[in-house]
Amino acid sequence: MTTITGSTTALITPFKNGKLDEETFAQLIQRQIDNGIDAVCPVGTTGESATLTHEEDIRCMEIAVEVCRGTRTKVLAGAGSNATAEAVRTAKQAQACGVDAIFSVSPYYNKPSQEGLYQHYKAIAEAVPELPFMLYNVPGRTMSDISADTVIRLFDDLPNIFGIKEATGSLERTVELLSRRPELKVFSGDDAIDYPILAAGGAGITSVTANLLPNLKSRLVKSALEGDFATSRTLNEQLHPINKVLFCEANPIPIKAAMYLAGLIDTLEYRLPLVPPSKENMKKIETVMQNYTIVGAK
Repeated sequence: MTTITGSTTALITPFKNGKLDEETFAQLIQRQIDNGIDAVCPVGTTGESATLTHEEDIRCMEIAVEVCRGTRTKVLAGAGSNATAEAVRTAKQAQACGVDAIFSVSPYYNKPSQEGLYQHYKAIAEAVPELPFMLYNVPGRTMSDISADTVIRLFDDLPNIFGIKEATGSLERTVELLSRRPELKVFSGDDAIDYPILAAGGAGITSVTANLLPNLKSRLVKSALEGDFATSRTLNEQLHPINKVLFCEANPIPIKAAMYLAGLIDTLEYRLPLVPPSKENMKKIETVMQNYTIVGAK
């Protein structure tokens, strides 16, 4: 089974007049391909999946598959829900769309036990046994931490579970997972610590900042995976100011604002309850962006 490694981008979802802006979405994906990103990740947290309709979810996946077809860039699509049956349904539809792999966020709000998390992910994995499957752990949003023991249990028991996007902010968790299962593909889910996770043996990243600077993020990962840690570290440090400001408010509020300021999206639209950043934070974003060359900016 083919697995995904390297640089991946947690895509924003552009809107125009309240609807999915399909043309701009396709252009943004093509820009990722042109700048060396290994996989695009539609309909995740950054893509405002919580407020997309099911039909919009599927259409985003379809567009990603259409644009990436015939290229080296893969589609790693979001297929998560706090209802296991809904996550299973989305995973099956993602597979029907032709995505290369899926990732699935740990159930939010319900606060399941570790056994509940195991059974949730087991049900999804068994529903799409031929589709590579990545766990997604972001307890700061979900209040549901997939423990290292549960990750190992799932990895051992379900052949299509190949890795985990770790957004705990914990380097220790990455070290523990890889010390116990070196073949597990651990991805950094926190832009600020991409380099440390890669240096510890991580297999890739899923980046918010790569929406804006895919060329730098792809180089950072490629350098690390080739053993050029000096270059990777330098790029990680160079990106620190932008990584920091892009989380001055809840993701994806700042990254969408940055994309708008760069002229990469025509309208700055969110789905409620998300709203544009404060004037103060908008200015901070604009100021930091001046330190970077943004490919394709208008």
